[in-house]
Amino acid sequence: MLDKVGTLFSHVKPEDTAFKGGGLRDFFLYRDLGIADATKGKVIAHLVKANPDVPPESGTGWHIHLADFQIVLMTKGWARFMYEDKETLVQAGDCIHQRPGIVHYLFDYSPDMEYLEVVGPADFGTKDVEGPCAVPPPTPWT
Repeated sequence: MLDKVGTLFSHVKPEDTAFKGGGLRDFFLYRDLGIADATKGKVIAHLVKANPDVPPESGTGWHIHLADFQIVLMTKGWARFMYEDKETLVQAGDCIHQRPGIVHYLFDYSPDMEYLEVVGPADFGTKDVEGPCAVPPPTPWT
């Protein structure tokens, strides 16, 4: 059923979609939550988790997202980001609003890391950029 702006009702259960590779980063697995289809591309929401077969080595590299809106809600574990020149530890329960155009680098995360990411528009882009500073090394997985 459509609402006044042409979006659909959506209800996705865990058994409806599996975590898959093939997303933006090969060291993450992604689970689509059906929001891009329901909003006709206005917003995407997916769960992202560490790929247990690919531990962090160099992270995402410095980049920006070409998006109007983005939040990350850490649901399990932790991740270490550089936001511009500031190191930020994001732990389970933390929510980050990544303002449009913020230069950032995810460089370390726990093996159990999982987060909900919500971005608008759904077909947002990512652009590699020059970083403002050096990045600490990741913690080895043992």
